[in-house]
Amino acid sequence: MSEETMSPATADVATGAAASKPTEAPAAKTSKRPSIQHTGNVKGNLSIIDPHSKLGSGYNQGERDELMKLYDQTFSALKADQVVKGKVVAITPSEVAVDIGFKSEGIIPKSEFSMLPDLKVGDDVEVLVEAVEDREGRLQLSHRRANFIRVWERVNEAAKTGEVIKVKVTKRIKGGLVVDLLGIEAFMPGSQIDIKPVRDFDIYLNQTMDVRVVKINHPSENVVVSHKVLMEDTVNEQRQKIVEKLERGQVLEGTVKAITDFGAFIDLGGVDGLVHITDLSWGRVSHPSEIVKLDQLVNVVVLDYDENKKRISLGMKQLQPHPWAEIEQRYAVGQKVKGKVVSMTDYGAFIEIEKGIEGLVHVSEMSWTQHVKHPSNLFAIGQEVEASILSIDQDSKKISLGIKQLEPDPWSKFLEKYPIGSVHKGVVRNLTTFGAFVELEPGIDGLVHIGDLSWTKKVRHPGELLKKNDEIDVMILGIDTENRRIALGRKQVLENPWDTLGDAFSEGTDTTGKIIRFLDKGVVVELPGGIDGFVPASQLSFQTVRNPADSFKLDETLNLRVIEFDSENKKIVLSATEWLKAQDRAIVDEYNAKHPIAKETLSETSKKSTTKRAPKKQSASTGDEHTAAEQQEAISEPIGTFELPEETAPEAVAQEATAEVAEEPKAE
Repeated sequence: MSEETMSPATADVATGAAASKPTEAPAAKTSKRPSIQHTGNVKGNLSIIDPHSKLGSGYNQGERDELMKLYDQTFSALKADQVVKGKVVAITPSEVAVDIGFKSEGIIPKSEFSMLPDLKVGDDVEVLVEAVEDREGRLQLSHRRANFIRVWERVNEAAKTGEVIKVKVTKRIKGGLVVDLLGIEAFMPGSQIDIKPVRDFDIYLNQTMDVRVVKINHPSENVVVSHKVLMEDTVNEQRQKIVEKLERGQVLEGTVKAITDFGAFIDLGGVDGLVHITDLSWGRVSHPSEIVKLDQLVNVVVLDYDENKKRISLGMKQLQPHPWAEIEQRYAVGQKVKGKVVSMTDYGAFIEIEKGIEGLVHVSEMSWTQHVKHPSNLFAIGQEVEASILSIDQDSKKISLGIKQLEPDPWSKFLEKYPIGSVHKGVVRNLTTFGAFVELEPGIDGLVHIGDLSWTKKVRHPGELLKKNDEIDVMILGIDTENRRIALGRKQVLENPWDTLGDAFSEGTDTTGKIIRFLDKGVVVELPGGIDGFVPASQLSFQTVRNPADSFKLDETLNLRVIEFDSENKKIVLSATEWLKAQDRAIVDEYNAKHPIAKETLSETSKKSTTKRAPKKQSASTGDEHTAAEQQEAISEPIGTFELPEETAPEAVAQEATAEVAEEPKAE
């Protein structure tokens, strides 16, 4: 410090009051300052300087250093994030001015002092230095952050020591509660409120609770507290006492704590046990909520206890008598019972006639007349039905029930109503490749085999003659009451035309036929009266016909002559060439021109000669020139078997019909 006269402010610095640095004036170069004179008064370790004394060049080095030290102590060495004490020097409606011994005062929003409603000028408060100087050179302080840091230190200490702190529940949020912990907000999860599941958080609002800090997230400054841990300390003692006394078969009282899809958890007073869904009731249970409710007081029996896994298996149905005990005294074969459909499978429906007692109604025992493919066609889950007891197997705990037995068997009097040979009207319900099912009355179906559809038609599929829902007359051909099958005939309703067709289609008779089907060996034609006849390929032309469809047209009408009539086998064989032999040459030429026949190639002829050796001499003539002997030889070849590739001989048809009907499902 240069030698100068000290200003009156120096006296204030000596007393410890805050002041600004004294102004230094240039020292006089020629005059010599007198030495400092003291008044003799001493305050602490400071000397009171007489302000009227002349100061300056009279200081020695020691006195100058002491004075600078005192001056530097008037300023605080402030740092950011430091908590210091200050004095309230001014209060406005929105701000509070606090002096912390710095060159300027800090301004704090009044809202930060909400916890100090009686704040007044002169009060000492703790504040946090947020910034020594902001952009405008002002000191930034915070009373709220100072309180938070003090509380945060207390919370951290409580987390380490496990201290129990009282909190007040302020609000409810998703997943838990918000509590006031020493002035800061903390979170209490719903799982940490009580040892029992809490379903209504609102009952805890504005309540005071004891908690323990269980988790602190320092980066986000979040605190998690728990009331449950305090309760567990007490419950653990109770749990230990209960576990020590647990025995299999012991009956205890508990409260339903939680319900899941697989069972219910029971609180036994500090220890939980599980009642599996299968141990809730002897009857069928879809969900545990059907038997128990939350917070319900129930009696349970200890089934098992795993000391290693700390699991307790409980049961409720074991406290009730077994429903199969003395069942034969309550139910008998033939007795009618009522029950509810509880389950269905492909083979039947299960009917619960009482809790724990179920019987099976097989699909074959549901109807006398209908063929039930699935129980859902007749019943629905939960439907009340009546049934008759067919059998009781107490050892296997199975009961067979029947529903059709509630009504008389219609087949027992079927022969009286439908005697063999009687004719009835029916409705076509279904068509198959082997025949048609005809409904005689609701639930009663019979089969008309494909061979019994027509006397004169070679039917390949019933759809050629019948359609669904057609009403037709049928004759009862046979009844199998044991297998519930009826054989019907449609052609038997009409007279057999083959008994009289011999006169109209005797050998040598000329007639006409419309081509209705092509075969490899010839064509099938429809004769007058709707009768089918067969024209072999060798009788279609004087030339060799390899494929009739190449030379003839469907629905084309041909002039024919009957060359074979077999009423027993129900076949008529005809020939176009025999008819042509009796006609003029012009008619023959016209026929040949209308039905050109492709000639065989040399390779085809060679192949044919090597694969087939004729037993007799073949005619060398071709085209339209045939001798009478050659024509007679062609006619004498075996052509009358009428074995169609797609057809079946009548005897085979009858055998096939019997076999196919036996293999068919029961016609009901």
